[in-house]
Amino acid sequence: MGNAAGPDTRSVTAKVLAMLEAFTPATPDLSLSELARRAGVSLPTAHRRAAELVRWGALERGADGRYRIGLRLWEVASLAPRGLALRDVAMPFLEDLYEVTHENVQLAVREGLELVFVERIAGRYAVPVLTRVGGRFALHATGVGLVLLAHAPAELQQQALSSPLHAYTPKTITDPDRLREVLAAVRRGGYAVSDGQVTLDALSVAAPIRGRNDEVVAAVSLVVRADTAEPMNLVPLVQAAGRGISRMLQPRFAG
Repeated sequence: MGNAAGPDTRSVTAKVLAMLEAFTPATPDLSLSELARRAGVSLPTAHRRAAELVRWGALERGADGRYRIGLRLWEVASLAPRGLALRDVAMPFLEDLYEVTHENVQLAVREGLELVFVERIAGRYAVPVLTRVGGRFALHATGVGLVLLAHAPAELQQQALSSPLHAYTPKTITDPDRLREVLAAVRRGGYAVSDGQVTLDALSVAAPIRGRNDEVVAAVSLVVRADTAEPMNLVPLVQAAGRGISRMLQPRFAG
């Protein structure tokens, strides 16, 4: 879209991706003008590209004329080895962990400086959590995030530690030196505990999941009420789930 900053030099692919990225949990359906504005493209461009995406199935258009993400994208996403393929392998262990505890069970992978939740089982009477499947979160606050950050490449850890660390609660670790100590403890112990760092009423215990070359490719966690939690009693359960998933994953997961 031409503007005061100059003409839009993005490729067609970049514009289409910007249109898909315009959809969020808060805005799951958009009018054409909203789609154009959020993607930063002209209205005619949005009209042309949206029509192509509807024909392919990436978008669906409702009777109200508003656009929504189409099921074809879900079909394509299911081919991602770190997504549904990982979920399929992990699901029996996640279900076992839930049956034993009836607490929230989560599975996540790292994507850059964030994590993506691949699966989540919500306990009916468990503490409410802010996560959803496909949702992203910063690495430094959650249990699964601490595991993934502790085992991330050194340069990525340094990038995370040198960036502003958002305080979700007064208990969120925002001091880089303190966080560095916690990450070292996670590597030594083979588990992470995040106590009240995302919401004050929740405590998370997480363990690593390892791929073919023994690298950490994902993390699994239990999220329970902080005021009644006995985290050291939960650590063996979560670690057993992590080891079980790792055993199933290693012969088939490239990492």
